[in-house]
Formats: sequence, structure tokens, C-alpha cells
Amino acid sequence: MIGLCCIIMDEDEKGKEFLKLIDDQNTVQWNIVAKLSSLIKSEWNSMELKTEVEDLVKQHYKITKDLNSLDDNNSIL
Repeated sequence: MIGLCCIIMDEDEKGKEFLKLIDDQNTVQWNIVAKLSSLIKSEWNSMELKTEVEDLVKQHYKITKDLNSLDDNNSIL
């Protein structure tokens, strides 16, 4: 019975982490859109914005990788 309780709590924690990662991913996506819009307005001449977009894409990749690692049994995604 104790083992089952721990499994349920573990799944609950996975669910909470999943929702947090989805929220983080959404925020990063909107930041990417904002930076790309600014970069276009700068006629692609801002190295600072290019670097920021690159960093945001790396963040998005890491979040996506973390999301996928939560889904052991293809049950969440």
C-alpha cells in the first residue's frame, strides 16, 4: 500500500513539473516571437538580438527535452 502511495505522489509531482515546464515553454516561445519581431525591425542588424534569440532557442530546446523525459510511457504527451 505504501508503494502505491509513493507511485501516485510521484505521478502527481510529474504532473506539476509538466505544467510548470509547459508554462515556461510558452513564456520562452512568446519571448522568441518578441525578439524576432525586434530583430526584423532592426533589419537583422542587431547582434545582441541575434544572440538573445539563439539563447532563447537553446532554452526552448532544453525545456522540450525535459518535457519529453517526464513522459516515460507516452502517457502525458
